[in-house]
Amino acid sequence: MQYQAAAAEAWGYVAAARGATMDALERVERLASESAVVIFSVSSCCMCHAVKRLFCGMGVSPTVVELDEDPRGKEMERALSRLLGAGSAPAVPVVFIGGKLVGAMDRVMAAHINGTLVPLLKEAGALWL
Repeated sequence: MQYQAAAAEAWGYVAAARGATMDALERVERLASESAVVIFSVSSCCMCHAVKRLFCGMGVSPTVVELDEDPRGKEMERALSRLLGAGSAPAVPVVFIGGKLVGAMDRVMAAHINGTLVPLLKEAGALWL
């Protein structure tokens, strides 16, 4: 009997954790769709700072979600990590343009270097060149 109670409690915890992840994913998707450019960041992350500077330097005003300043930031960071398929790699920065996932710093920089970033920004209405 005691085993069953412990198992039920453990499964309840797993279901609650799964629900929290789904809520976090829904919140990420909602935030990502509210602005032309959304950056999920951690305020002390140098790569996050670099990607924010990149967009600001291009004349884009991104919406920045600082996960370390949000009470549910850790849950959102786990959801972002799942979206990226990142195992142990850091989940930030993560960039959405026009509500679509662009990816982490490597994808953003690749798009910038190969010339596909500006058209994405124009299409999303974030840049008027």
